[in-house]
Amino acid sequence: MDLLQDLEFRGLINQVTDQEGLENLLSKEKIKLYCGVDPTGDSMHIGHLLPILVLRRFQMAGHQPIALVGGATGLIGDPSGKKQERTLNSVEVVAEWSEKIKRQLSHLLDFDTTENPAIIANNYDWTNKIDLITFLRDYGKHFGINYMLAKDSVQSRIEVGISFTEFAYMILQSIDFLKLYETENCRLQIGGSDQWGNITAGLELIRKVKGDSNTAYGLTVPLVTKADGTKFGKTEGGAIWLDPEKTSPYEFYQFWINTDDRDVIQYLKYFTFLSHEEILELEKATKETPEKRMAQRALAESVTKLVHGEEALNQAIRITEALFSGNIKELTADEIKQGFKDVPSFTATPELTNLVELLVQAKITPSKRQAREDIQNGAIYINGDRITDIQYVISDSDKIEGQFSIIRRGKKKYFLIKHV
Repeated sequence: MDLLQDLEFRGLINQVTDQEGLENLLSKEKIKLYCGVDPTGDSMHIGHLLPILVLRRFQMAGHQPIALVGGATGLIGDPSGKKQERTLNSVEVVAEWSEKIKRQLSHLLDFDTTENPAIIANNYDWTNKIDLITFLRDYGKHFGINYMLAKDSVQSRIEVGISFTEFAYMILQSIDFLKLYETENCRLQIGGSDQWGNITAGLELIRKVKGDSNTAYGLTVPLVTKADGTKFGKTEGGAIWLDPEKTSPYEFYQFWINTDDRDVIQYLKYFTFLSHEEILELEKATKETPEKRMAQRALAESVTKLVHGEEALNQAIRITEALFSGNIKELTADEIKQGFKDVPSFTATPELTNLVELLVQAKITPSKRQAREDIQNGAIYINGDRITDIQYVISDSDKIEGQFSIIRRGKKKYFLIKHV
């Protein structure tokens, strides 16, 4: 099975400008292709993953990917999918975000292989050299207003309003494709389905500037959806980020392992590099023994390892198993921070050692009487161990690495005690 057939099996092709022409090109030679990411924040989120992973699939097939960080386009704002104007950020802020995104891309593409190493580019490097007259004469003249108004990204904003700044975004992105076509012989641009208008505008610019004999292509990947109608990549805590400081590897792992049975096989096709046979076996297992959640585990392990590495994956699994078994003592302080990031917390002074007093001051129980009852009834656990002594005193052995204790009240109510 060739590359495009694999992409078809996985449901990764939404639109192609000329599928027959692209198939013919790929059968004859190895090409360069690119995907752009605008630094509109200091981290990518999982919504960025799909087109970047398609770049990786092309690289694994022998082609050379270019990861384009939008240091210039990120200063403008893409109107695609937006209901209002984006807040503009400073050059310094966008430059800082660009560097962080470059580091994240280095985990997703292979920059070290000698055969077809990935290339990092930043469109600020050429866009900042274009003065206004050059922009209007050399590029703007190739774009008709009616052509631009017909694009979905503009149409959706006409009624609520769109500035000339965001209106001109597609010209800047088109310049990117032209520049990479001229300097790198880049023949294909990949993007999300909302980028179709920008991609085809780039192809039109290449055609007008370089002539009809020059061929380039565009391919978009589908919008990732969830069967329950909620937005993919969002949780109660917000977006699922690739930055481990914003979304811990444990939280990242938990997002994937909690995937709905109705979505998990499609996500395996989208986000993992498991073979077709492995995916079909997991699909069978999901139908026959859904309670084992084998597909969800395979998905969570594959994507977490890809984004955060094997050590972070193993850490996420340890936290998951410790929480399931209740054996909190086996966790490190760093793992405690990840696993109990969102539970209520309380900072205890060294003098606060009486368990009843701690339960009341940390607001785990409303009164000393209730605290004593909970202890006597076996409802209080410290680091997974049940405590039934109402005279119990917190000691150093209850403090994980001298920093934390986890108190559980009942079956599911966890509290993080920080020791100073």
